[in-house]
Amino acid sequence: MEPSAPRNEGIATGLGLVAILLWSSLASVTAAVAQIPPFELVALSFALSTMAGLGWAAISGERLSALRGVPLGYWLLGVYGLFGYHAAYFYALQNAPAVEANLINYLWPLLIVVLSALLPAAVGGRRLRWWHLAGAAMGFASTLVILLGRENGGVGLLSGVPSGYVAAFAAAVIWSTYSVASRLYAGVPSLAVMGTSAATSVAAFCVSCAFETWVWPSSTLQWMAVLFQGLGPVGLAFYLWDRAMKRGHLRLVGIASYATPLLSTIILVLTGASTASETLWFAALLVTAGAAIGGGDVWFARRRST
Repeated sequence: MEPSAPRNEGIATGLGLVAILLWSSLASVTAAVAQIPPFELVALSFALSTMAGLGWAAISGERLSALRGVPLGYWLLGVYGLFGYHAAYFYALQNAPAVEANLINYLWPLLIVVLSALLPAAVGGRRLRWWHLAGAAMGFASTLVILLGRENGGVGLLSGVPSGYVAAFAAAVIWSTYSVASRLYAGVPSLAVMGTSAATSVAAFCVSCAFETWVWPSSTLQWMAVLFQGLGPVGLAFYLWDRAMKRGHLRLVGIASYATPLLSTIILVLTGASTASETLWFAALLVTAGAAIGGGDVWFARRRST
């Protein structure tokens, strides 16, 4: 491996953390456009995500001409991941309580940690160690604390339609397998997300026209929320995530992903949509400890080098 590889991995891992930060704002932004049907919102957001690809090209230096060499397998994987995940996730939200659907959906960081062990060593696969599982388990525990320890005293589990829970689990499987499988296409420029975003927008538009009644944003604030969502959490974030999955430290990013529901809750607190509690800070401790333990590769590698 060339000397610059560790540095490149660190940069790509950092980009994944930025994607997590962007996704953390999604709950508060989506609340401003709650009346817009889900697939319409997906169509609008990924149309903007397609446009965000031009910004990514300017930042990364990747050229649009490089898209001509992208293999069909990657295009299919991208549509499977972006459209498949959102279709399953939104179905889950419509057929199971949101808290429970989110709880099951947030199995995907744990699945990324576990599935990364199946990758060949040549593309960054690493043997699964006890600290990976311990860190992931603590991260998942923090999600349990956040989602089940709310101000309302928790939720009654399994109170929705069974297919809703199946869809939530399917969403977790789709996103984790898409993320890990992206590693097999490390040579494909992240700008290719521009093409998969366009395909996702078209697919969501077709589904929305068939099953939903379109509701356009009714205020400047709502239009700004849609614009930010399409260019940020559903735009740039996917380009950053793609680079992190292809060249970053999969397990560290996977474990850090558990910070998404925590950070989302903190943003809701800061915006006045929720209140801080001991439960929130306990979840923060679990996420921090889980990330530290899950990063055992870094600590042990440093110990061996000294």
